[in-house]
Amino acid sequence: MNIVIFGAPGSGKGTQSEKLIERYGLHHISTGQLLRDNIARGTHLGKVANTYISNGNLIPDKLMLEVLEEYFQTHPGIRETGVIFDGFPRTIPQAEALSEMLAKLGTEIHAVVGLEVDEDELVRRMIERGKESGRADDKLETIKNRLEVYHNQTAPLREYYIGKGSYHAIDGNRSVEEIFGDIACKLDEKTAR
Repeated sequence: MNIVIFGAPGSGKGTQSEKLIERYGLHHISTGQLLRDNIARGTHLGKVANTYISNGNLIPDKLMLEVLEEYFQTHPGIRETGVIFDGFPRTIPQAEALSEMLAKLGTEIHAVVGLEVDEDELVRRMIERGKESGRADDKLETIKNRLEVYHNQTAPLREYYIGKGSYHAIDGNRSVEEIFGDIACKLDEKTAR
């Protein structure tokens, strides 16, 4: 089972991904974490990505797809376990390219979990996260830019995946446990078919 976990920055994608991995044994691919790791190690990719990320912008699709393809090649067992994509795709062209890449590997996206959270709650969560983690991209000015980028570039994916019949809307304004209960219920229904 390959799942995309979808939502605005601060919607709880990472938290819910951890719970999904534990329950379903999925391999976690967080493109944000992959990029942050590259930035921390000072790789060429990290340096290029940082010029975009530090300003709250998305990196170019071609670059992100190269990162993902390389990751699949260096982790051959993930095709058998299934994958949860956290933070990718972020644009319709990325979604189309991801579908093509997975088709070449003989698989597809089986479900898109959409964490839907009110804007004020997103800002509150990211400011708190920034205080706790020290993440440079969790400052108010950057948060506002990240949310604007999300609304302009990523939010259209919701309609795209609704059109594909794979989108499952989840109210993300509740407790972690309540949110996860809804997600697990929808995925269990899907796998039971």
